[in-house]
Amino acid sequence: MNTILLLEQLLNGLQFGLMLFLLAAGLTLVFGIMDMINLAHGSLYMIGAYLIASIATASGSFWLGLAGGIVATALIGLVLEATVIARLYKRDHLSQVMGTFAILLMANEAVRMVWGPQPIQLSPPAALAGPIELFPGFAYPAYRLFIIAVGLLVAGLLYLLITRTRLGMQVRAGASNREMALAMGANVRWLFSALFAFGAALCALAGGMLGPLLSVQVGMGESILILAFVVIVIGGIGSIRGALLGALLVGLVDTAGRTLIPVFFRQIMAPDMAANAGPAVASLMIYVLMAAVLFFKPNGLFPAKG
Repeated sequence: MNTILLLEQLLNGLQFGLMLFLLAAGLTLVFGIMDMINLAHGSLYMIGAYLIASIATASGSFWLGLAGGIVATALIGLVLEATVIARLYKRDHLSQVMGTFAILLMANEAVRMVWGPQPIQLSPPAALAGPIELFPGFAYPAYRLFIIAVGLLVAGLLYLLITRTRLGMQVRAGASNREMALAMGANVRWLFSALFAFGAALCALAGGMLGPLLSVQVGMGESILILAFVVIVIGGIGSIRGALLGALLVGLVDTAGRTLIPVFFRQIMAPDMAANAGPAVASLMIYVLMAAVLFFKPNGLFPAKG
């Protein structure tokens, strides 16, 4: 185990964690303020990735694809919220789960009909295609560094939005005490629509950023949606600060586990056993982390309520 490998995995974990934060930020606000369990959140991530890839291919520009896909996904989210999601706000959680799961299945089939069953390619911009030498002997992909920079920038802007603006004050009030926010005159209906569209835009941004690294394919939102829910449970429902810390923890633990645990197992057992046991144990690490956090902090690290 050398220093270069550890540093590389640290940066990979940071990059993955920040992309998880983009998904978890919108999800935790929808869950914390609207009391809405939205399983269709991962579908917006998938749709955003497909739209960005299609616009980028048609225009020949990754940046036009990214901007156009984010705007289009936000509009889709706004329409979805106004036509379907709004009808589920006052329903129980089981109805919300069943309703949004149906949206997830319909979104998968709609994407399959429009784009086909095969994955599509989303290439990073040419200027970010190569590695950057951070110090002698260690080069890291420029595009991954760009993802880290975008994630940190969005996290900083979200912090300013939540803590320094009137809208952010209403969001924090709604997450802490929804009934009191209503009593104080907050336009909750407009706030719900704006938050849902904002969450959809963050989903598209995450899909566009991860598209060149992961496959843009039907059903890509399900697995990452599970991780996003783990993030908000660890961080605390309704908390942006908790979502950021939870995402970074999950990103680092998941990346390090999938890389380092198989290496460790190869040192102590036969190669064929290590090949099977390593990935299996690594996939459990984030759930062990969640269980440990909930054991000591049942409401998460930074709950919005309480």
